[in-house]
Amino acid sequence: MSAELPVLSSATLPADAVEVGRIGEAWGIKGWFKIVPYSSEPEALYQAPQWYLQPAERGPKSFFSGTVLLTIKQAREHSDSIVATAEEVADRNGAEALRGARIFISRANFPKAAEDEFYWVDLIGLEVVNREGVALGVVKDLLPTGPQTTLVLAYEEDGKALERMIPFVSAFVDKVDTAARLITVDWQPDY
Repeated sequence: MSAELPVLSSATLPADAVEVGRIGEAWGIKGWFKIVPYSSEPEALYQAPQWYLQPAERGPKSFFSGTVLLTIKQAREHSDSIVATAEEVADRNGAEALRGARIFISRANFPKAAEDEFYWVDLIGLEVVNREGVALGVVKDLLPTGPQTTLVLAYEEDGKALERMIPFVSAFVDKVDTAARLITVDWQPDY
């Protein structure tokens, strides 16, 4: 069986790596595999020439440990899914051996966001202040709530960890400065 396993090179996860999905089941007999993306717009998967893999956190044990490198030959949409093939994967057995592996891509390989658009991963950890300079918290998550996205902020009051939610819409968000790691909003602490 070990002759059927892909030969993967050890790698160091880039400092700007973002987990973007996981490898699903094998697709066909020539080493293609399905991808389960974490985004509804997975352009980074199509553009990145190399993916960094780590073993699944749950489920069957992977044949590799640590971080390994996968050189992508092609990734594309097929019907209602995404399929890919890699230099290191020769056949269906090799593709099945990767099932469940977590996929990371360097943030540098993401397509450039349009003006006034942001990748969620770039907003996590930004400090949020209101127009008066009052600190409201740090972005710990974003929630898609139908027609808009909501910032979930973590803050502390009287020694207790609390959350605050602010709609991520232009009516409340004045400025996002990713370089300064700061979001300015029209919001009061008692809302």
